[in-house]
Amino acid sequence: MSTSPMLPPEQPAPGPYDKGLAPTPDVGGKHAQRPWLRFYPPGVGAEIPPVAYTSIPDMVRSTAKRFGPATAFSHRGVRLTFTEVDELSDHFAAYLQQELGLAEGDRIVLQMPNLLQYPVALFGALKAGLIVVNANPLYTPVELAKLVADARPRAIVVLANFAGKVAEILPGSGIEHVIVTQVGDLCGRLKRVVANTMVAKVRRLVPPYEIPAAVGFRTALDRGRRHRLTEPALGHQDVAFLQYTGGTTGGTKAAVLTHLNLLANQEQFLGQLQARFGSEHLTVIAALPLYHVFALTVNGLGLFRFGAHNVLITDPTDTAGLVKTLATTRPDAILLVNTLARALLDTPSFTGLDFTNLKIAVAAGAAVHAAVASRWHEVTGLPITEGYGLTEASPVVSLNPVHLEPRVGSIGVPLPSTDVRILDADGQPVPAGQPGELAVKGPQVMRGYWNRPLETAEVLTSDGWLLTGDIAVSDDDGFLQIVDRKKELIIVSGFNVYPNEIEEAAVSHPKVAEAGAVGVPDAKSGEVPKLVVVARDASLTEAELREHLKSRLTGYKRPRYIEFRDALPKSNVGKVLRRELKDT
Repeated sequence: MSTSPMLPPEQPAPGPYDKGLAPTPDVGGKHAQRPWLRFYPPGVGAEIPPVAYTSIPDMVRSTAKRFGPATAFSHRGVRLTFTEVDELSDHFAAYLQQELGLAEGDRIVLQMPNLLQYPVALFGALKAGLIVVNANPLYTPVELAKLVADARPRAIVVLANFAGKVAEILPGSGIEHVIVTQVGDLCGRLKRVVANTMVAKVRRLVPPYEIPAAVGFRTALDRGRRHRLTEPALGHQDVAFLQYTGGTTGGTKAAVLTHLNLLANQEQFLGQLQARFGSEHLTVIAALPLYHVFALTVNGLGLFRFGAHNVLITDPTDTAGLVKTLATTRPDAILLVNTLARALLDTPSFTGLDFTNLKIAVAAGAAVHAAVASRWHEVTGLPITEGYGLTEASPVVSLNPVHLEPRVGSIGVPLPSTDVRILDADGQPVPAGQPGELAVKGPQVMRGYWNRPLETAEVLTSDGWLLTGDIAVSDDDGFLQIVDRKKELIIVSGFNVYPNEIEEAAVSHPKVAEAGAVGVPDAKSGEVPKLVVVARDASLTEAELREHLKSRLTGYKRPRYIEFRDALPKSNVGKVLRRELKDT
């Protein structure tokens, strides 16, 4: 039986877009309040037009009709057209609905890297009225179990390489249906056999697992093809995603993102692309994982809607392979994080590429180091355009205007229909040039955190402002710069890592008495975790602790440095003073 989702209340004082109505016209005084408006491209207004689509599935169907036979997604030379994505996702939706009996509002976990199956499963789940829960394929069983316990999904779609973790947490999880996909499931027969055999046998990347009732992805599509989908009457306020994040308050939680949140955010940044590229059919490298909110919204939804061809990269750490893909596809655009840009620049074959077709490189997730930005410009002849976002804002908040030379170190200006404030400790606006907490208001701001009303109240004010927890500075003309973080969030290659989670994993070892985790600078990843430990048993070794953490934390969350101390610095109420751990 499904359980009804417990949703946080709708945002207080909703703006016009929360009701699907036209926005307030941009009249008198707006430029004084929003000095950044004069940097918008011609044709881009202060407010986005009314959101025309009723839901993401409505957008998918409209986009498929518009671009039909053009390539929407490709992976290792195999292509899916817009029409094929629409049809296959219909089959998958019908299977979920008619064969599995999943109902509108049920949750489904998608746990796979960038493969052709991802957009098919994503759009299919949304067409069936389900709420999508993205899960990092690299999660340990402990991490996956926490997510499942919180989201209470009825189904999961997982790549076979990671199905063993699902099998481990399945008993008692409440998951009723497991759909397992192979790497080559959407390839032609010969390529499918070759791809699946190579992964399963030659490369031995699929550990043995046992899930007796699991159904193959291709089988699900075949069965769904026999049924007719009953389309749910989805609207703007229906929930589309539970997108897990540490949030601005720390700790794992899910941002509740509605169909309107995602559709509005697309509208907000697509105006810039339209002004720059017109109706050109772009080829875009999708190297960042689609289960991450940045690539999900920009590549998986926004650029799909724009009619772009997304070239899916499963493993961006294979930079030699990525360079080969760049050489053969000659993309118009690429989305980056600082670490990916650096890794490409450190790959000798990258410098020999022909970059004449590359028109834009956009980076977000973490600040781009000045040295990396300079090298990128020198090698490619193209600057890196930085933006800013967070899961709670679906995620894009600001972007350097794409028709202008980007300002190095700046996250650009707020998107249309987005207001920002820089606040002091008392919640009052500070003058330009003074640091304070960045607050955001707009139609892309989440409804709240899933089943966490108290934490929702900490970040959403009564009049609808999202407190980001990031310390920012605004120039006189409205360009923003992130200078610090209010909380002790650690950002590793664009991914959020939260000290509490590392500390919890460490103290679960019987020989650990106390632990404190902080982020320390790293030339490659921006930051890496450092763990300071007080041992309960003097026999505890670093190697023993690392082995313990390996089973509880994904690779990028594991501490690069481990230091043993006799005691941790604490406040007079016993709170560990993490900042002092950084200084010593």
